[in-house]
Amino acid sequence: MPQQTFFERIGGHETFERLVREFYRGVAQDPPLKALYPEEDLGPAEERLRLFLEQYWGGPTTYSENRGHPRLRMRHVPYAVTPTQRDRWLHHMNAAIDSITDRLDVMDEHQMRAYMAHAAQAMVNTLDDPEA
Repeated sequence: MPQQTFFERIGGHETFERLVREFYRGVAQDPPLKALYPEEDLGPAEERLRLFLEQYWGGPTTYSENRGHPRLRMRHVPYAVTPTQRDRWLHHMNAAIDSITDRLDVMDEHQMRAYMAHAAQAMVNTLDDPEA
């Protein structure tokens, strides 16, 4: 019997759709963080993040098929991602993870939170923080 991917184990597309929708609900209410998003409508960003996360966690490869290699740091270079912005992003992502804990066992939750913290830190590209 083939082993399930993380994507499958936690509920697949529906779980990631819920996670990302909740994340962007928080972003929309956070003007300093929302300012990092070039589009007024967060819908396209929501779809890109969902596709990326689904692929990263073993789901469909739609993200790479449509956009190529993720190259996350490169894609974020045009935006000043400061430690404060990292913390804001991680705050909303952790709140979104809270919204799906009914679908996660303890180890899956830990793994997801650890990855998100690592990814958020990797996006920091400047220490010049006008909010500090």
